[in-house]
Amino acid sequence: MTSAMTLNELSSLSQSDFSRTLGDIFEHSPWIPERAWAARPFADVDALHQAMVQVVQQASLDEQLALITAHPELAGKEAAAGTLTQASTGEQRGAGLDQCSADELERLRSLNARYQQGFGFPFVIAVKGRNRYQIMDAIEDRLQNDRDTELATCLDQIAQIARFRLDAQFA
Repeated sequence: MTSAMTLNELSSLSQSDFSRTLGDIFEHSPWIPERAWAARPFADVDALHQAMVQVVQQASLDEQLALITAHPELAGKEAAAGTLTQASTGEQRGAGLDQCSADELERLRSLNARYQQGFGFPFVIAVKGRNRYQIMDAIEDRLQNDRDTELATCLDQIAQIARFRLDAQFA
Protein backbone atom coordinates (compact mmCIF):
# COMPACT_ATOMS: atom_id res chain seq x y z
CA MET A 1 0.00 0.00 0.00
CA THR A 2 1.31 3.44 -0.80
CA SER A 3 1.36 5.98 1.98
CA ALA A 4 -0.80 8.17 -0.26
CA MET A 5 -3.88 5.98 0.31
CA THR A 6 -6.46 7.73 2.42
CA LEU A 7 -8.83 6.12 4.89
CA ASN A 8 -11.67 6.86 2.46
CA GLU A 9 -9.85 4.99 -0.29
CA LEU A 10 -9.07 2.16 2.13
CA SER A 11 -12.71 2.00 3.19
CA SER A 12 -13.81 1.71 -0.45
CA LEU A 13 -11.69 -1.38 -1.13
CA SER A 14 -13.20 -4.83 -1.54
CA GLN A 15 -12.88 -7.09 1.48
CA SER A 16 -10.03 -9.08 -0.12
CA ASP A 17 -8.09 -5.94 -1.14
CA PHE A 18 -8.67 -4.40 2.29
CA SER A 19 -7.38 -7.58 3.96
CA ARG A 20 -4.37 -7.75 1.66
CA THR A 21 -3.57 -4.06 2.22
CA LEU A 22 -3.68 -4.34 6.03
CA GLY A 23 -2.64 -7.99 6.32
CA ASP A 24 0.65 -7.28 8.09
CA ILE A 25 -0.67 -4.74 10.59
CA PHE A 26 -1.25 -7.76 12.85
CA GLU A 27 1.68 -10.10 12.19
CA HIS A 28 0.77 -12.75 9.59
CA SER A 29 -2.93 -12.44 10.52
CA PRO A 30 -4.98 -11.11 7.58
CA TRP A 31 -8.13 -12.57 9.18
CA ILE A 32 -8.20 -9.54 11.47
CA PRO A 33 -8.64 -6.86 8.80
CA GLU A 34 -10.85 -9.29 6.88
CA ARG A 35 -13.31 -9.29 9.79
CA ALA A 36 -12.85 -5.59 10.60
CA TRP A 37 -13.80 -4.66 7.01
CA ALA A 38 -17.49 -4.85 7.95
CA ALA A 39 -17.05 -1.83 10.27
CA ARG A 40 -16.25 0.52 7.34
CA PRO A 41 -16.13 3.39 6.72
CA PHE A 42 -13.49 4.49 9.21
CA ALA A 43 -13.61 8.12 10.34
CA ASP A 44 -10.00 8.05 11.48
CA VAL A 45 -7.11 5.77 12.40
CA ASP A 46 -8.53 5.43 15.92
CA ALA A 47 -11.75 3.93 14.53
CA LEU A 48 -9.85 1.56 12.24
CA HIS A 49 -7.57 0.45 15.08
CA GLN A 50 -10.50 -0.03 17.46
CA ALA A 51 -12.38 -2.14 14.90
CA MET A 52 -9.36 -4.39 14.44
CA VAL A 53 -8.69 -4.67 18.19
CA GLN A 54 -12.34 -5.60 18.73
CA VAL A 55 -11.92 -8.46 16.22
CA VAL A 56 -9.00 -9.75 18.31
CA GLN A 57 -10.97 -9.39 21.56
CA GLN A 58 -13.90 -11.33 20.08
CA ALA A 59 -11.69 -14.04 18.55
CA SER A 60 -11.55 -17.52 20.00
CA LEU A 61 -8.75 -18.45 22.38
CA ASP A 62 -7.20 -20.60 19.63
CA GLU A 63 -7.22 -17.62 17.25
CA GLN A 64 -5.71 -15.35 19.90
CA LEU A 65 -2.97 -17.90 20.59
CA ALA A 66 -2.30 -18.21 16.85
CA LEU A 67 -1.95 -14.43 16.66
CA ILE A 68 0.54 -14.41 19.53
CA THR A 69 2.55 -17.30 18.08
CA ALA A 70 2.66 -15.53 14.70
CA HIS A 71 5.03 -13.03 16.32
CA PRO A 72 8.74 -13.76 15.98
CA GLU A 73 10.99 -14.33 18.93
CA LEU A 74 12.95 -11.16 19.67
CA ALA A 75 16.46 -11.49 18.17
CA GLY A 76 15.59 -15.12 17.47
CA LYS A 77 15.94 -17.55 14.57
CA GLU A 78 13.96 -15.41 12.13
CA ALA A 79 16.13 -12.37 12.83
CA ALA A 80 19.30 -14.42 12.41
CA ALA A 81 18.01 -15.92 9.16
CA GLY A 82 16.75 -12.57 7.84
CA THR A 83 13.18 -13.87 7.48
CA LEU A 84 11.38 -11.33 9.68
CA THR A 85 8.69 -9.20 8.09
CA GLN A 86 9.87 -5.76 7.03
CA ALA A 87 7.95 -4.19 9.92
CA SER A 88 9.43 -6.58 12.52
CA THR A 89 12.93 -6.04 11.17
CA GLY A 90 12.60 -2.28 11.53
CA GLU A 91 11.04 -2.53 14.98
CA GLN A 92 13.72 -4.86 16.33
CA ARG A 93 16.49 -2.77 14.76
CA GLY A 94 14.97 0.37 16.32
CA ALA A 95 15.24 -1.24 19.76
CA GLY A 96 18.88 -2.13 19.15
CA LEU A 97 18.23 -5.87 19.17
CA ASP A 98 20.50 -6.22 16.13
CA GLN A 99 23.37 -4.77 18.19
CA CYS A 100 23.37 -7.25 21.06
CA SER A 101 26.74 -8.46 22.27
CA ALA A 102 27.24 -12.23 22.45
CA ASP A 103 26.44 -12.13 26.20
CA GLU A 104 23.32 -10.01 25.65
CA LEU A 105 22.15 -12.32 22.88
CA GLU A 106 22.68 -15.34 25.15
CA ARG A 107 20.71 -13.64 27.96
CA LEU A 108 17.89 -12.65 25.60
CA ARG A 109 17.63 -16.11 24.08
CA SER A 110 17.67 -17.73 27.54
CA LEU A 111 14.88 -15.39 28.71
CA ASN A 112 12.88 -16.09 25.55
CA ALA A 113 13.25 -19.85 26.09
CA ARG A 114 12.16 -19.60 29.75
CA TYR A 115 9.18 -17.50 28.74
CA GLN A 116 8.17 -19.89 25.95
CA GLN A 117 8.50 -22.87 28.32
CA GLY A 118 6.49 -21.18 31.03
CA PHE A 119 3.63 -19.86 28.93
CA GLY A 120 3.58 -21.90 25.72
CA PHE A 121 3.84 -18.86 23.45
CA PRO A 122 6.52 -16.30 22.59
CA PHE A 123 7.16 -13.13 24.56
CA VAL A 124 5.56 -10.18 22.74
CA ILE A 125 6.22 -6.54 23.48
CA ALA A 126 5.84 -3.33 21.50
CA VAL A 127 9.53 -2.51 21.24
CA LYS A 128 9.13 1.03 19.89
CA GLY A 129 10.61 3.48 22.39
CA ARG A 130 12.38 0.72 24.32
CA ASN A 131 15.99 -0.40 24.23
CA ARG A 132 17.28 -3.96 24.45
CA TYR A 133 18.01 -3.66 28.19
CA GLN A 134 14.46 -2.50 28.96
CA ILE A 135 13.11 -5.36 26.86
CA MET A 136 15.18 -7.98 28.70
CA ASP A 137 14.12 -6.50 32.04
CA ALA A 138 10.48 -6.65 30.89
CA ILE A 139 10.81 -10.36 30.07
CA GLU A 140 12.24 -11.02 33.53
CA ASP A 141 9.42 -9.05 35.17
CA ARG A 142 6.71 -10.73 33.13
CA LEU A 143 8.04 -14.22 33.89
CA GLN A 144 6.49 -13.68 37.34
CA ASN A 145 2.95 -13.43 35.89
CA ASP A 146 0.41 -16.22 35.50
CA ARG A 147 -0.55 -17.46 32.03
CA ASP A 148 -3.88 -15.60 31.81
CA THR A 149 -2.19 -12.32 32.72
CA GLU A 150 0.48 -12.92 30.11
CA LEU A 151 -2.05 -13.84 27.44
CA ALA A 152 -3.87 -10.54 28.06
CA THR A 153 -0.58 -8.61 28.22
CA CYS A 154 0.57 -10.07 24.89
CA LEU A 155 -2.72 -9.12 23.24
CA ASP A 156 -2.43 -5.58 24.64
CA GLN A 157 1.13 -5.34 23.33
CA ILE A 158 0.02 -6.63 19.92
CA ALA A 159 -2.65 -3.91 19.83
CA GLN A 160 0.07 -1.33 20.53
CA ILE A 161 2.27 -2.75 17.76
CA ALA A 162 -0.69 -2.58 15.37
CA ARG A 163 -1.33 1.04 16.31
CA PHE A 164 2.31 1.97 15.66
CA ARG A 165 2.10 0.24 12.27
CA LEU A 166 -1.18 1.97 11.37
CA ASP A 167 0.25 5.34 12.39
CA ALA A 168 3.30 4.71 10.20
CA GLN A 169 1.10 3.68 7.26
CA PHE A 170 -1.26 6.66 7.53
CA ALA A 171 1.17 9.32 8.78
